[in-house]
Amino acid sequence: MTTMSSRSLDRMQVLIHPDGVRLDGELAIPEPANGIVVFAHGSGSTRHSPRNKLVADALNDAGLATLLFDLLTPKEAFSDAVDGHLRFDIPFLATRLEGAIDWVSTEPATRALKIGAFGASTGAGAALVAAAERPDRVSAVVSRGGRPDLARDWLPRVAAPTLLIVGSRDEEVVTLNRWALARLPQNARLTLVPGATHLFEEPGTLEQAANLARDWFLQWLKP
Repeated sequence: MTTMSSRSLDRMQVLIHPDGVRLDGELAIPEPANGIVVFAHGSGSTRHSPRNKLVADALNDAGLATLLFDLLTPKEAFSDAVDGHLRFDIPFLATRLEGAIDWVSTEPATRALKIGAFGASTGAGAALVAAAERPDRVSAVVSRGGRPDLARDWLPRVAAPTLLIVGSRDEEVVTLNRWALARLPQNARLTLVPGATHLFEEPGTLEQAANLARDWFLQWLKP
Protein backbone atom coordinates (compact mmCIF):
# COMPACT_ATOMS: atom_id res chain seq x y z
CA MET A 1 0.00 0.00 0.00
CA THR A 2 1.29 3.44 -0.93
CA THR A 3 0.16 6.91 0.02
CA MET A 4 -0.86 9.73 -2.36
CA SER A 5 -1.84 13.04 -0.81
CA SER A 6 -3.83 12.17 2.32
CA ARG A 7 -5.40 9.04 0.82
CA SER A 8 -4.19 5.48 1.06
CA LEU A 9 -4.10 3.75 -2.32
CA ASP A 10 -4.12 0.04 -3.08
CA ARG A 11 -2.49 -0.86 -6.42
CA MET A 12 -2.74 -4.39 -7.73
CA GLN A 13 -1.94 -6.19 -10.96
CA VAL A 14 -5.02 -7.97 -12.29
CA LEU A 15 -5.98 -10.29 -15.13
CA ILE A 16 -9.14 -9.81 -17.17
CA HIS A 17 -10.49 -12.54 -19.44
CA PRO A 18 -12.96 -11.13 -21.98
CA ASP A 19 -13.77 -13.59 -24.78
CA GLY A 20 -11.40 -16.12 -23.24
CA VAL A 21 -8.22 -14.06 -23.74
CA ARG A 22 -5.90 -12.89 -21.00
CA LEU A 23 -5.43 -9.13 -20.65
CA ASP A 24 -3.13 -7.52 -18.10
CA GLY A 25 -4.29 -4.56 -16.06
CA GLU A 26 -3.55 -2.38 -13.06
CA LEU A 27 -6.30 -1.60 -10.58
CA ALA A 28 -5.86 1.32 -8.18
CA ILE A 29 -8.37 1.86 -5.38
CA PRO A 30 -8.12 4.85 -3.02
CA GLU A 31 -9.70 4.82 0.41
CA PRO A 32 -12.45 5.82 0.32
CA ALA A 33 -13.39 5.36 -3.36
CA ASN A 34 -16.20 7.39 -4.89
CA GLY A 35 -16.42 5.56 -8.24
CA ILE A 36 -14.19 3.76 -10.72
CA VAL A 37 -12.97 4.77 -14.18
CA VAL A 38 -12.00 2.16 -16.78
CA PHE A 39 -9.46 3.39 -19.35
CA ALA A 40 -9.33 2.58 -23.07
CA HIS A 41 -5.95 3.57 -24.50
CA GLY A 42 -5.41 4.86 -28.01
CA SER A 43 -4.07 3.21 -31.13
CA GLY A 44 -0.62 1.68 -30.76
CA SER A 45 -0.56 2.27 -27.01
CA THR A 46 -0.85 0.09 -23.89
CA ARG A 47 -1.91 0.34 -20.25
CA HIS A 48 1.49 1.99 -19.64
CA SER A 49 0.51 5.13 -21.61
CA PRO A 50 2.14 8.01 -19.67
CA ARG A 51 -0.70 10.37 -20.59
CA ASN A 52 -3.37 8.01 -19.32
CA LYS A 53 -1.35 7.35 -16.18
CA LEU A 54 -1.16 11.08 -15.47
CA VAL A 55 -4.94 11.31 -15.76
CA ALA A 56 -5.38 8.19 -13.62
CA ASP A 57 -3.17 9.68 -10.89
CA ALA A 58 -5.32 12.83 -10.84
CA LEU A 59 -8.45 10.70 -10.50
CA ASN A 60 -6.91 8.63 -7.70
CA ASP A 61 -5.97 11.81 -5.82
CA ALA A 62 -9.62 12.86 -6.05
CA GLY A 63 -10.88 9.57 -4.60
CA LEU A 64 -11.71 7.71 -7.82
CA ALA A 65 -10.53 4.16 -8.47
CA THR A 66 -9.00 3.40 -11.88
CA LEU A 67 -8.43 0.37 -14.09
CA LEU A 68 -5.83 0.65 -16.83
CA PHE A 69 -5.56 -2.47 -18.97
CA ASP A 70 -4.32 -3.64 -22.34
CA LEU A 71 -6.98 -3.85 -25.03
CA LEU A 72 -4.80 -6.29 -27.01
CA THR A 73 -2.82 -9.39 -26.09
CA PRO A 74 0.96 -9.22 -26.73
CA LYS A 75 0.51 -11.33 -29.88
CA GLU A 76 -2.29 -9.08 -31.15
CA ALA A 77 -0.28 -5.96 -30.35
CA PHE A 78 2.70 -7.30 -32.33
CA SER A 79 0.48 -8.11 -35.30
CA ASP A 80 -1.25 -4.72 -35.11
CA ALA A 81 2.10 -2.94 -35.06
CA VAL A 82 2.81 -4.48 -38.47
CA ASP A 83 -0.40 -3.64 -40.31
CA GLY A 84 -2.64 -1.65 -37.90
CA HIS A 85 -5.64 -3.90 -38.58
CA LEU A 86 -6.95 -3.86 -34.99
CA ARG A 87 -6.44 -0.30 -33.78
CA PHE A 88 -9.39 0.99 -35.81
CA ASP A 89 -11.62 -2.04 -35.26
CA ILE A 90 -13.83 -0.16 -32.81
CA PRO A 91 -16.47 -2.88 -32.22
CA PHE A 92 -13.65 -5.34 -31.42
CA LEU A 93 -11.96 -2.93 -29.01
CA ALA A 94 -15.30 -2.07 -27.44
CA THR A 95 -15.96 -5.74 -26.75
CA ARG A 96 -12.70 -5.88 -24.78
CA LEU A 97 -13.67 -2.75 -22.86
CA GLU A 98 -17.13 -4.15 -22.14
CA GLY A 99 -15.44 -7.23 -20.70
CA ALA A 100 -13.42 -5.01 -18.35
CA ILE A 101 -16.56 -3.10 -17.34
CA ASP A 102 -18.33 -6.37 -16.61
CA TRP A 103 -15.31 -7.47 -14.57
CA VAL A 104 -15.29 -4.41 -12.28
CA SER A 105 -19.07 -4.81 -11.92
CA THR A 106 -18.61 -8.21 -10.30
CA GLU A 107 -15.29 -7.89 -8.43
CA PRO A 108 -15.93 -7.61 -4.67
CA ALA A 109 -13.62 -4.59 -4.31
CA THR A 110 -15.33 -2.55 -7.05
CA ARG A 111 -18.81 -3.89 -7.68
CA ALA A 112 -20.49 -1.27 -5.48
CA LEU A 113 -18.88 1.63 -7.37
CA LYS A 114 -20.44 3.59 -10.21
CA ILE A 115 -18.43 3.18 -13.43
CA GLY A 116 -17.01 5.73 -15.82
CA ALA A 117 -15.17 5.14 -19.10
CA PHE A 118 -12.20 7.22 -20.25
CA GLY A 119 -11.03 6.92 -23.84
CA ALA A 120 -8.06 8.48 -25.61
CA SER A 121 -7.70 8.67 -29.40
CA THR A 122 -9.38 5.58 -30.92
CA GLY A 123 -10.12 4.36 -27.39
CA ALA A 124 -12.74 7.11 -27.16
CA GLY A 125 -14.72 5.42 -29.92
CA ALA A 126 -14.55 2.14 -28.01
CA ALA A 127 -15.64 3.89 -24.79
CA LEU A 128 -18.74 5.34 -26.43
CA VAL A 129 -19.69 2.01 -28.01
CA ALA A 130 -19.28 0.33 -24.62
CA ALA A 131 -21.45 3.01 -23.00
CA ALA A 132 -24.16 2.37 -25.58
CA GLU A 133 -23.94 -1.40 -25.05
CA ARG A 134 -23.78 -1.17 -21.24
CA PRO A 135 -26.21 1.67 -20.41
CA ASP A 136 -27.00 0.11 -17.04
CA ARG A 137 -23.34 0.07 -16.01
CA VAL A 138 -21.56 3.07 -17.57
CA SER A 139 -22.55 6.28 -15.76
CA ALA A 140 -20.19 8.77 -17.46
CA VAL A 141 -17.75 9.00 -20.38
CA VAL A 142 -14.76 11.26 -21.03
CA SER A 143 -12.88 11.43 -24.34
CA ARG A 144 -9.42 13.06 -24.44
CA GLY A 145 -8.13 13.92 -27.91
CA GLY A 146 -10.51 11.22 -29.03
CA ARG A 147 -12.21 9.95 -32.14
CA PRO A 148 -15.85 9.74 -31.04
CA ASP A 149 -16.84 9.82 -34.70
CA LEU A 150 -15.63 6.21 -34.93
CA ALA A 151 -18.64 5.24 -32.77
CA ARG A 152 -20.88 6.68 -35.50
CA ASP A 153 -23.84 4.26 -35.33
CA TRP A 154 -23.79 4.05 -31.53
CA LEU A 155 -23.71 7.77 -30.70
CA PRO A 156 -27.50 8.30 -30.52
CA ARG A 157 -27.71 5.40 -28.04
CA VAL A 158 -25.20 6.81 -25.53
CA ALA A 159 -27.18 7.70 -22.41
CA ALA A 160 -24.18 8.39 -20.17
CA PRO A 161 -23.17 12.07 -19.72
CA THR A 162 -20.22 12.58 -22.06
CA LEU A 163 -17.38 15.11 -22.02
CA LEU A 164 -15.27 15.55 -25.17
CA ILE A 165 -11.90 17.20 -24.45
CA VAL A 166 -9.87 18.37 -27.45
CA GLY A 167 -6.87 20.62 -27.92
CA SER A 168 -7.85 23.92 -29.54
CA ARG A 169 -5.01 23.52 -32.10
CA ASP A 170 -6.02 19.97 -33.03
CA GLU A 171 -8.22 21.35 -35.78
CA GLU A 172 -9.18 18.17 -37.64
CA VAL A 173 -10.09 16.37 -34.42
CA VAL A 174 -12.06 19.40 -33.21
CA THR A 175 -14.17 19.13 -36.36
CA LEU A 176 -14.73 15.39 -35.83
CA ASN A 177 -15.72 15.98 -32.21
CA ARG A 178 -18.20 18.67 -33.17
CA TRP A 179 -19.73 16.25 -35.65
CA ALA A 180 -20.04 13.60 -32.90
CA LEU A 181 -21.39 16.09 -30.35
CA ALA A 182 -24.31 16.91 -32.65
CA ARG A 183 -25.26 13.22 -32.65
CA LEU A 184 -24.97 12.57 -28.93
CA PRO A 185 -28.07 12.91 -26.75
CA GLN A 186 -28.35 15.46 -23.96
CA ASN A 187 -25.70 15.80 -21.23
CA ALA A 188 -22.86 15.93 -23.76
CA ARG A 189 -20.29 18.71 -23.85
CA LEU A 190 -17.24 19.66 -25.93
CA THR A 191 -14.44 21.53 -24.14
CA LEU A 192 -11.34 22.88 -25.91
CA VAL A 193 -8.05 23.20 -24.04
CA PRO A 194 -6.44 26.43 -25.24
CA GLY A 195 -3.13 26.03 -27.07
CA ALA A 196 -3.11 22.23 -26.97
CA THR A 197 -2.36 20.01 -29.96
CA HIS A 198 -3.40 16.37 -30.38
CA LEU A 199 -1.13 14.82 -27.75
CA PHE A 200 -1.43 17.67 -25.20
CA GLU A 201 2.34 18.04 -25.13
CA GLU A 202 2.30 21.78 -24.44
CA PRO A 203 3.13 22.73 -20.81
CA GLY A 204 0.17 22.39 -18.50
CA THR A 205 -2.34 21.29 -21.15
CA LEU A 206 -2.47 17.62 -20.18
CA GLU A 207 -2.96 18.64 -16.55
CA GLN A 208 -5.88 20.83 -17.64
CA ALA A 209 -7.41 17.86 -19.47
CA ALA A 210 -6.91 15.65 -16.40
CA ASN A 211 -8.63 18.20 -14.17
CA LEU A 212 -11.58 18.46 -16.58
CA ALA A 213 -11.92 14.67 -16.59
CA ARG A 214 -11.66 14.54 -12.79
CA ASP A 215 -14.42 17.11 -12.31
CA TRP A 216 -16.71 15.38 -14.81
CA PHE A 217 -16.36 11.99 -13.16
CA LEU A 218 -16.75 13.40 -9.67
CA GLN A 219 -19.99 15.03 -10.79
CA TRP A 220 -21.53 11.91 -12.35
CA LEU A 221 -20.04 9.04 -10.33
CA LYS A 222 -21.25 10.20 -6.94
CA PRO A 223 -22.40 7.25 -4.82
